Amino acid sequence: MDVYVDPEICISCGTCIDLCPEIYDWDDEGKAQAVGDGIPEELEDCAQEALESCPVEAIQQTH
Repeated sequence: MDVYVDPEICISCGTCIDLCPEIYDWDDEGKAQAVGDGIPEELEDCAQEALESCPVEAIQQTH
C-alpha cells in the first residue's frame, strides 16, 4: 500500500496527521503529505483510517 496527498485538494485540517503521524506530516507549504516510500504493513490500518477520514478526499491509495 502507498498513499498520495493531493496538495491542490488538501485544506490543511490535520486529521490525517493526528490519526497517523508515522505516515503523514506537513510539507513546506503547510499541506499534508505522505512521508517515506510505501507503508509498512503494521501501519496500513491507521493510514487507511486517515484516508477514509479526510473531509475533502485529498488522500488517494496508489498501490
